[in-house]
Parts: sequence; C-alpha cells; structure tokens
Amino acid sequence: MFTKLVLATDGSDHSHRAADKAIELAKLSEKASIEIIYVVDGSKSKSDVLQYGDTAAATKKREEILSVFKDKIEGEGISSRITVLHGVPAETIIKHVNENNYDCLVLGSRGRGRVQTMILGSVSHKVMKYVKAPVLMVK
Repeated sequence: MFTKLVLATDGSDHSHRAADKAIELAKLSEKASIEIIYVVDGSKSKSDVLQYGDTAAATKKREEILSVFKDKIEGEGISSRITVLHGVPAETIIKHVNENNYDCLVLGSRGRGRVQTMILGSVSHKVMKYVKAPVLMVK
C-alpha cells in the first residue's frame, strides 16, 4: 500500500495531472500523505529574482504556485507538506527520493519530442532510471 507519497512538481499542467493521480493513490490508504517537492535550479532562481524583484518575492511566488497543489490535496482529506529544494532538478529529485524511503514518486512528463530529449535530456527519464522507489509518470 502506498502511504508515503512524493509529488515532484514544476507547476505545469502535467504536474496538475500528476497531482490528481497522486491523490487517487493516496485515497487507497487511510494513513497516506503526500510531500510536494519543487526544485529550483540556479538559472531559474536568478531569473525568478529578476522577474519578481528580490529573493523574498520570488519565494512568495513559488509558495503561491505550490499552495494550489497543497490545497487540492488537503481538500481531498489527505495530509501534505511542501518542500522546496535547490539544485539540478533530476539529480536533486533522485537524491531526495532515494534518501527518504518513499513508497512512490509521482511526476508529470512534459512529453518533449525525441530530438529535444536527446539534446536536452529529460528530467522524468533520468528520474525513472535512477530512483529506487516505484515511479508513476503521468503524461
């Protein structure tokens, strides 16, 4: 049974579909909880600060984006918490999940084309390859 779930999100539509699936899984157990993780990489951190004015404003904007997921999950009667991590997204997600003994990782896939994936790599592909927990990738 999945009781300790983690939802990796970037705020995209794919992440919202992944959140819906995480909720479905969590509802299978009365004691399930979902940790919502968001990874800020260095370039995104800098652009957020420039866009929103300062670090505090950028942090507040991230919290607003993530609170939508938290509200959706808790609206279904499932406990949740938000964790903001810093680093390269794939590697940071892999490390966090592998170190915290989750029952399942749920994440969305942006569905990039084959050429884009070959050139840029895919966060979800890397995560699927190296995470030790079961992974549900939602398209």
